[in-house]
Amino acid sequence: MQAELEVGAVGSFIVLVDGQAVAEKNALGFPSEDEIVAAVRKRVAPARGR
Repeated sequence: MQAELEVGAVGSFIVLVDGQAVAEKNALGFPSEDEIVAAVRKRVAPARGR
């Protein structure tokens, strides 16, 4: 898997997989590393991403 960093709007943080948002910053702050990894795994390999 490859990762790429793109500059976005000030204050935005969105993790995309195949163009679909799977994790993002919200009013409560940034998602944890574990939440990001779980969201990406769920999108990449749904049967194993529990």
